[in-house]
Amino acid sequence: MREPTVVAAGGTGAADYFETYSVVGILAVVGVLFVAVAFGAGRLLRPVVPTPEKLLTYECGVDPVGEGWAHTQVRYYVYAFLYVIFAVDSIFLFPWATVFAAPGYGATTLVEMFVFLGFLAVGLLYAYKKGVLAWT
Repeated sequence: MREPTVVAAGGTGAADYFETYSVVGILAVVGVLFVAVAFGAGRLLRPVVPTPEKLLTYECGVDPVGEGWAHTQVRYYVYAFLYVIFAVDSIFLFPWATVFAAPGYGATTLVEMFVFLGFLAVGLLYAYKKGVLAWT
């Protein structure tokens, strides 16, 4: 007959701990196998008939003219990056507002948010001084 294992008060055994990770590992392996089988089946089942027309760049039904590379200016990426920064800022403001309303966290969270907003303001000032925000 097997003896029961003794577990410390309030905790779980090491077997339970590693069992939860084994479930995650098995799920990851099944996911990788599923993707590999899907790609393999697609490669085996698809028709492969390359023609010169199929190798052309598709431009909405219009015959392609010129090179396939389009040049874009870097400033559009900078605008997108600045947008992402301020979108992340707004995402951090909502949880801050809920914690700020909780009793006992007011002064600490207020100081932390002003430090965070200060970093963002310094970044915006730097972008302004470098002329990044000029739309020309």
